[in-house]
Amino acid sequence: MDVETVPITAEHIEGFHRCVDLVARERKYLALLEAPPLDSTYQFVMNNITNGYSQFVALFDGNVVGWCDVIPKNRPVHAHSGVLGIGLLPAFRCRGNGFALIDETINDARSRGIVRIELTVHADNVRAIALYNKVGFKTEGLLKDAVLIDGQYKDLILMAIVNRITARTVVGGS
Repeated sequence: MDVETVPITAEHIEGFHRCVDLVARERKYLALLEAPPLDSTYQFVMNNITNGYSQFVALFDGNVVGWCDVIPKNRPVHAHSGVLGIGLLPAFRCRGNGFALIDETINDARSRGIVRIELTVHADNVRAIALYNKVGFKTEGLLKDAVLIDGQYKDLILMAIVNRITARTVVGGS
C-alpha cells in the first residue's frame, strides 16, 4: 500500500476527524472513546496550522488513514516540550506507516525548537511501545490505573524522547 505522509491542511479535516473517530471507537489506544465534534476538530487543526505546530496525516488514495502530531505545552516553562499523538487505521498498521509518520513529525517538531517530546501509551500496547522504542523514546514512568475503559483499569507508560542537539532553540534562548 502506497501511503504518503503530508502536513495536514484544512482539506484533510473531515478525513482526520473520521480517522480519529474510528481509532477512538476501538477503545484500546487513545484517550478518547470517540472523536470530538467536527467543529472542535476544525478549531484544533486550524489552531495547529496557524501556530505552525507539527501535524501530519497519512494518505492512501487521497483518504486520511492516520495522523501524528506534536502539540507544544502551553506554559512558558514548558515551551520546549510537546506531546505526541498518533493513530492509524487497522489496515495500515505494522507496515512501516507508523514509523514514517512519527519520524516525519518528530523531525519537524525538532526543527521548530521542540527539545522534549512525551507521550503516554497503554501498557498493554506492545506494538506501539516497540515503535516508540525504535524511534528513540525512553520509558520514564508507570501511571497505575490511569485509564478506566468499560469498567477495566489500565496502566499507562510515560515515555519521552529528549534531544537538545538537533532542536532549534526557541523561547528564552538564542
